[in-house]
Amino acid sequence: MARTTEQSRRLQQRAEKLIPGGVNSPVRAFRSVGCDPLHIVRGEGSHIWDADGNQYVDYIGSWGPLILGHAAPAVIEAVIAAARNGTSFGASTPAEADLAELVISAFPHMQKVRFVSSGTEATMSAIRLARGYTQRKYIVKFEGCYHGHSDALLVKAGSGIATLGIPGSAGVPEEFTQFTLALPYNDVNAIERVFDKFKRQIACVIVEPVVGNMGCVPPSAGYLEALRVITKRDQSLLIFDEVMTGFRLAYGGAQELYGIEPDLTTMGKIIGGGLPVGAYGGPSEIMDLIAPLGPVYQAGTLSGNPLAMAAGYATLSYLREHKEIYAKLDTIAAEVVAGVAAAARSAGVTLCHNRVGSMFTWFFAKGPVSDWTSAAKSDTAAFGGFFRAMLENGIYLPPSQFEAAFLGAAHTKQDVDQTIAAAKHAFATVAA
Repeated sequence: MARTTEQSRRLQQRAEKLIPGGVNSPVRAFRSVGCDPLHIVRGEGSHIWDADGNQYVDYIGSWGPLILGHAAPAVIEAVIAAARNGTSFGASTPAEADLAELVISAFPHMQKVRFVSSGTEATMSAIRLARGYTQRKYIVKFEGCYHGHSDALLVKAGSGIATLGIPGSAGVPEEFTQFTLALPYNDVNAIERVFDKFKRQIACVIVEPVVGNMGCVPPSAGYLEALRVITKRDQSLLIFDEVMTGFRLAYGGAQELYGIEPDLTTMGKIIGGGLPVGAYGGPSEIMDLIAPLGPVYQAGTLSGNPLAMAAGYATLSYLREHKEIYAKLDTIAAEVVAGVAAAARSAGVTLCHNRVGSMFTWFFAKGPVSDWTSAAKSDTAAFGGFFRAMLENGIYLPPSQFEAAFLGAAHTKQDVDQTIAAAKHAFATVAA
């Protein structure tokens, strides 16, 4: 029997009268999967409940932050304790340095960190800092890598090598993106050629070391190493955007996993334990250019908010003391990804998959998927059918073919078995 979602539909209709599209972030509208969005009212462990009381195994986890699961007791207790003392002061609190010590301890290159309120703020600020440090204008990003919605980073790569900035959003003048060079991901030759063309003009290269915003796409062998060599040779800064991967793929993020040391790191999600937070950090020589010590300005009323600092400290403290979590996550994620892929093969459905640790994506494509061009070949209509069928069977996946899924420490063998069983029913629907 089909699940009823009437209450979610009524809530969405009300929201659409008050909020553009009824949502405060576009992917929540479910438009790419062809169904009405759900309104979630509660989460516990690996499960969430919608406004109609339907229960789901959740593979979004607030888009990555909830590595310990929904309403993790240690995190909730820390937030409640902090809230009893006040929610915001617009002044320094001891909790900021407490969390800073934990973050810095995880990244060998990092001597100082600055907290902000979102990943967008973190990447925008890190790029401004890189330009201030190098006194250069150009930046390099990669097609399919998302670094927030600041103007200079909303760039769609066109044909050819080193496409000059073409705005990927209305409201962004071309002049704002003219110093953004967009390159294909996982292509070392492209990065070599652009550095030859713009010698001593590129302030930084910003990259998701494992991409999460065209689906999960890992770096090819030697790719991150090449970025490190090329940027160092040109005295350009290498920025790892670890908003998704930081403290998820390993305690020290993707840079620990791959053994690469960037110049700056941007973070978010897990370091706030589910509350709004972002951060960027690096060596003192670079970070001390930030106001009030230096001329690179960045500020924020809610930066270092005590509730976010408390949630982040509780989360990172737990991860530091229980690093065995990462091996468990890897094992469970491998099982669910392989199980769903096997169900697809049995049903004759074309599917490939990428996974790094507890981040993964099933692509409705022959594959392999290694960049935006190959990801874009996915059958999004087939994914939409799969998504709807999985939802009907109690599995809540990212409502886009081009978003990574996340698994957390609260997921169980029972969740995996339920997911694989749901996939078998879903693929029968897709194949039909």
